[in-house]
Amino acid sequence: MLNRIALCLVIIGGLNWGSIGIFGFDFVAWAFGGQQAIVSRIVFTLVGIAAIWCISLLFRKSDLIDD
Repeated sequence: MLNRIALCLVIIGGLNWGSIGIFGFDFVAWAFGGQQAIVSRIVFTLVGIAAIWCISLLFRKSDLIDD
């Protein structure tokens, strides 16, 4: 379950970075009141933690990844 949550957060982060790169639009900051808003910072932090968690998936045996 934790792997799926982390993957969803990483996907959200990737889509947000894609929108910044293509359109110059930060969806998370827009949705939560700007980049300095506490909720935006929490979302950005959770996405970062999820990305670190997903790095560990690269080094696990495949039978452990399938929850």
